[in-house]
Amino acid sequence: MAKAYVVAILGATGAVGTRMIEQLEQSTIPVKEVHLLASSRSAGKTLTFKGQPVTVEEATPDSFNGVDLVLASAGGSVSARLLPEAVKRGAVCVDNTSHFRMDDNVPLVVPEVNPDALNHHNGIIADPNCSTIQMMMALEPVRRAFGLRRIIVSTYQAASGAGQSAINELEDEARDYLAGKPMDAAVLPVKGAEHHYPLAFNLLPQIDVFEEDGYTHEEWKMIHETKKIMLGDKNSPAIKVTATCVRVPVPIAHGESVWFEVGEGQTPSADELRAAMSGFPGLVVQDDPANQVYPQPINAAGSRDTFVGRIRPDQETSGAYNLWVVSDNLLKGAAWNAVQIAEELVARDLVRVPAGSAEKFM
Repeated sequence: MAKAYVVAILGATGAVGTRMIEQLEQSTIPVKEVHLLASSRSAGKTLTFKGQPVTVEEATPDSFNGVDLVLASAGGSVSARLLPEAVKRGAVCVDNTSHFRMDDNVPLVVPEVNPDALNHHNGIIADPNCSTIQMMMALEPVRRAFGLRRIIVSTYQAASGAGQSAINELEDEARDYLAGKPMDAAVLPVKGAEHHYPLAFNLLPQIDVFEEDGYTHEEWKMIHETKKIMLGDKNSPAIKVTATCVRVPVPIAHGESVWFEVGEGQTPSADELRAAMSGFPGLVVQDDPANQVYPQPINAAGSRDTFVGRIRPDQETSGAYNLWVVSDNLLKGAAWNAVQIAEELVARDLVRVPAGSAEKFM
């Protein structure tokens, strides 16, 4: 009989956490028992798993006693404090926050792209940034078939990337704007920033805080996560990457305009690129300009798949191309990718903490 697992969801009441519950319900993981964990403010609430009521518990180190798998999306500081405690108690953790992504002891995984990285985990696996995940989905089949030298990406990121409070703020602002009332912004572009600006009927070219070099941390993440996922080295010069990340007034699903150069001497046609992408799991090609068929966030919301279109060569640069990629940032960009990682851990019999792992994070 196949082993059944005790699974804990940390941050279970949040926008990603509730979707983790849904994705776990639909997954191939045999679940013996589920624990829903959150802050003391949410403790006592009742959610459901496979139709059965489950009471939300306050997350403490002892919450992970007897737990096999942890799916975490409760914020970086919470993961930093609690996930090492979970590992110490024998639980393997998949973390959706940014806290562990650049840690050399932690694999950063998109299951369709680099699943073998899981073979070397130390009890914690990081779920990449949502905008990085969908770009990896579109470009990995290109890299495998034709090589990849350079990426320039401009993102069009949904409000939900900043949490449920940002979605609520966008909706309130839209109502106020249409009613001719002043818009009151308190969340975006960054909750703790000195200035806040409305997103409704606006674009915000800031996601996360600014670094000293003028890039935002979101842009920094896309650059270094791409290198770590594709090349195993967050600072590798083998693929050049740069990014501009923009928040747009869309509730759910990010869009990205990606310019890329393939390997030296390679000049595939657009049809050859489409063929390579069409065979890639989880990637759907929607690319028929003559009939105005291309990916749109409103259609991608609620889907596990990543959608790619507008695939075309750069007319000025040989070996360079453009594409447009869209994905639900709360599903493939977060909850579903995390559950996929857990599925892969189960399939590879890797739901165990190697000896000495906990010390790496204490």
